[in-house]
Amino acid sequence: MKKPYVDRDGEVRELDREFFAHARRGRPAMPAEARKRRVNIMLDPDVADRLKTIPNASAYVNDLLRRQFVSR
Repeated sequence: MKKPYVDRDGEVRELDREFFAHARRGRPAMPAEARKRRVNIMLDPDVADRLKTIPNASAYVNDLLRRQFVSR
């Protein structure tokens, strides 16, 4: 059985040639249907300014629109 690279305490052992031979950069690609799409919209200046102050504004707007569309 291969020795794991991370032990129970979260300690990572030295990475060897075998690890790097199979390593891949970044995360695996998401399926196309799970990806979010970029949409550009025009907003009034005061609305855009207020939106910039909200942390994670994209998720906030997504949630607002989802609730609006579901309620109809």
